[in-house]
Amino acid sequence: MRDFDYHLATDVQSAIEALRNSEEGKIVAGGMTLLPTLKQRLAAPSDLIDLGGIDTLRGIAIEGKDVVIRAMTIHADVGASDVVKKAIPALAVLAGGIGDPAVRHRGTIGGSIANSDPAADYPGGVMGLGATIVTDRRTIAGDDFFLGLFETALEPDELITSVRFPIPDQAHYIKFKHPASGYAVVGVMVSRTGGKVRVGVTGAGPCAFRVTPFETALEKNFSPDAIAAIAVDADGLNTDVNFSAEYRAHIVGVLARRCVAALMD
Repeated sequence: MRDFDYHLATDVQSAIEALRNSEEGKIVAGGMTLLPTLKQRLAAPSDLIDLGGIDTLRGIAIEGKDVVIRAMTIHADVGASDVVKKAIPALAVLAGGIGDPAVRHRGTIGGSIANSDPAADYPGGVMGLGATIVTDRRTIAGDDFFLGLFETALEPDELITSVRFPIPDQAHYIKFKHPASGYAVVGVMVSRTGGKVRVGVTGAGPCAFRVTPFETALEKNFSPDAIAAIAVDADGLNTDVNFSAEYRAHIVGVLARRCVAALMD
């Protein structure tokens, strides 16, 4: 790990100013990705701006028809939240299944979404629930946020402050997790609000995405049979030593059908 200057921000504005005034600064939230990267000398920022001292970036609330989760809220708090369990139980299940207890008690929703790890759980929830990312200067639709592998629509000096999840009529999340890391080999969130259906996927591709052919079919006939014959295109999906792109494409369909069946029950 190389030397850097450390800044404990006290509010959002001071964090942004420290970031803008640094030569090559990095924001640290829970540190679940950045700190291992620093230890391996894969990154060498001039400054680290710690958001841990900003209390206004923590908390969960219902605002209108949305569940609003502030960016520094840890996964464990989302998973245990009575507000989330009542409004969007699938989101509580998603958060409660991230990594292990150590990760869930340090990792934050804002850090996870900003990192856009291809195997992270929250991006699939953002896509499947139609969430909106709120930053220090604008709002970004979840559909427009994830651009590629570890790439998002955030500007270099832009900071996520909260995430707004519309409360669906129904939602269900299932993931096929890697046995060692707990990361999603494939994770699928299916939500239903009125006649609209969303199917969000994580783990399968370079970043989270929606399966619109599934959505169209399910809006006409909400049953596992409606999507049984629809193949997910494996082109561009992730391949590694354990799981091929074709296998991941198959699992997307399997998990989506299981989500639909669970919601029918």
